[in-house]
Amino acid sequence: MNHPPYPLKITRRQALAFRLDSHHLAERLEPGSLSAAAGACGLQNTPPGAAALALHARLNNLEAQDVTQALEQDKSLLQAWSLRASPYIFPLDDWTFFTLGLLPEDEDSTRFFIYAVEAALAKTGVSAMQVVDWVAVALLDALDGQALTKDALGVDLARRTAAHLSAAQRLAWDSPSWYAAGQSLGESVVRFALPIMALKGLCCHGERRGEQAYIVRCDQWINHPPKPSDRLQAQAGLVRRYLHCFGPSTPRHFGEWAGISPNQAAQAWGRIESELAAVDFEGHQAWLLERDLERMASPRQAEGVRFLPPHDPYKALRDRATLIPDRTLQKTLWKAIGNPGVLLVDGQAAAAWRPSKKGKRLKLAVDSFEPISGSAWAQIESEGRLLAAFRGCDSVEITSG
Repeated sequence: MNHPPYPLKITRRQALAFRLDSHHLAERLEPGSLSAAAGACGLQNTPPGAAALALHARLNNLEAQDVTQALEQDKSLLQAWSLRASPYIFPLDDWTFFTLGLLPEDEDSTRFFIYAVEAALAKTGVSAMQVVDWVAVALLDALDGQALTKDALGVDLARRTAAHLSAAQRLAWDSPSWYAAGQSLGESVVRFALPIMALKGLCCHGERRGEQAYIVRCDQWINHPPKPSDRLQAQAGLVRRYLHCFGPSTPRHFGEWAGISPNQAAQAWGRIESELAAVDFEGHQAWLLERDLERMASPRQAEGVRFLPPHDPYKALRDRATLIPDRTLQKTLWKAIGNPGVLLVDGQAAAAWRPSKKGKRLKLAVDSFEPISGSAWAQIESEGRLLAAFRGCDSVEITSG
């Protein structure tokens, strides 16, 4: 494909500016742009409410009730298990990209997607594909006309699928689980299979009641399902979303971001091979969407302050050194559990932060990576007040470490 002579050497600075622009972090979107913000590359919603914080960083004048309304009343947004088997929020119109686009096709790719279940499958003597097939049938009956918590659904599905097992397999299935206290091993196995059910379009998250999330059948929750898409179209669409937000990148990093096997990632990547341009990214070969080359040359520059939650999509990049070159700081920001959020100041990762709430007062502990100017602190305090209001607080206290 012919195109103007764009420079094909991409620097770290260029890549970060491009990604910030793609993630709608260079400039906030106007009210009413929830789908645009959520559809860039999806929003991980762990812990519950994290996706709303990510949307707050991307939209002007957003209120918490706007997100709830979009999920539970308008249903323009959908929450379901998606990337890396985690709960994600994305536009209903993009449903197939974030579900069918990830769906494993065989035993190996299924085991890769739900890798933690390997030992349980070995003990019970069943294959991953068998469990997926059994649970897919049982789930439609279990959720017919009702919403269940994950715990209740796990108990029900374990009982229903046990009918397929031999007597010896049933003993292992009913034995205590080592994954969680109070569960049978069979309950744990079917719970691991639930994200695959979401990728099949069979279940999603419905209304949240208090502290409990409820699982529902997609066909009974969604008023107007989007037009059907085949697997190849869905895979291609997901790779395009990824590269638009995280380019320049590679098939390996795409697979790590999605949580799919290297072979499945390579196949999906190949769906749009003709749309890609090879570039030199900091001395390594990587790829961009050809249509994004012009914007890479001159992306919008980020301004202002953003409090990004621990699992913000922008922080989900796999080439972590691009965002944070310092390895010690990388260990601070990406922990096995208990990650802090990232504070952006004019697009630069300037600090880690953690919130705590006491009554109507929000406390923000900010641990800066390097000295922050007085004018930047004024912006941080202003953004902190907006965040406090979004979280239902009437005051904010910001401490610096």
